Amino acid sequence: MTELIFDVSEQVGILATCDALGVPRSSYYRSCRPASPKPKSPRPTPARALPPAKRAEVLDVLQSDRFADVAPPEVYATLLDEGVRLCGVRSMYRYLAREGQVRERRNQLRHPSYTKPELLATGPHQVWSWDITKLRAAQKWTYYHLYVLLDIYSRYVVGWMLAHRESGELAASLIEQTCAKQMVARDQLIVHADRGSAPKSKTVAQMLADLGVEPSHSRPHVSNDNPFSEAHFKTLKYRPTYPKRFGCHEDAASHCRDFFGWYNRTHRHAGIAMLTPSDAHHGRAADVLAGRQRVLDVAYAAHPNRFVNGPPRVKGLPTEVWINPPEDKSRTEVQLQ
Repeated sequence: MTELIFDVSEQVGILATCDALGVPRSSYYRSCRPASPKPKSPRPTPARALPPAKRAEVLDVLQSDRFADVAPPEVYATLLDEGVRLCGVRSMYRYLAREGQVRERRNQLRHPSYTKPELLATGPHQVWSWDITKLRAAQKWTYYHLYVLLDIYSRYVVGWMLAHRESGELAASLIEQTCAKQMVARDQLIVHADRGSAPKSKTVAQMLADLGVEPSHSRPHVSNDNPFSEAHFKTLKYRPTYPKRFGCHEDAASHCRDFFGWYNRTHRHAGIAMLTPSDAHHGRAADVLAGRQRVLDVAYAAHPNRFVNGPPRVKGLPTEVWINPPEDKSRTEVQLQ
């Protein structure tokens, strides 16, 4: 194409040729460039640059005890008042930058590198995620606090509570009662939460230790280490029936009872092959998926020409669910017994 444009352009010009062939001129000019551009030659030292001995003298002055904590403009002005001019302010900055000595002088906060929680669930009652969200009350600046415990493998809400305040004691009571209701054995469960005041309270930590439940927390200043609870709260608050405000505590509690009943037994979740959390949690997934497959087999047998990709197959239930999966999937240090 480039050779054709080059041959025709001698008679009619490059612009007209590219327009006629529908080729951008930039593509033509780019194709005419040499394949490997010449390496840039090093920049020559300006004739007016300070000699190495003079630059070393400037650095010695800037690094002296007198000017170690002074900005170059102030050093420059101080030396001028004393009748000395070593170089310009920009040259001082340039010499200091070459030595890696130009930085913010304030003692700024630098967050340390925290270990990323990597939690794996291959079945129910291995990893629970919990969090607290606020529900608006009728009065402005008044809220009800909704505590929710979610099994990340099945997305099943194993426990919830609506309270007037956020409290470590209330959270500990909810987790303890839920573990008893779900018959969780010692050293079976990991409970993951963010780093709020209630999840990090001594009351919750002591209760988990007494039950033989391992605690896990999100990293500080990281908002996506607890994705299952955050996604669940979005499902709650984005439903059409979710009101802007609740008239009273009983009104909010009634709404939550209806929502959790619908969520566990009716809502089909995309993360678990469009099963309901109840089916995935209570071991009914295989039967439900087998029933769906039978329907697809009948449909395929009746009209195979409608399925261009062959016999349809239902999507299976995930075998593992992660919070922060490791980059190397062969790593399985965080195994749950």
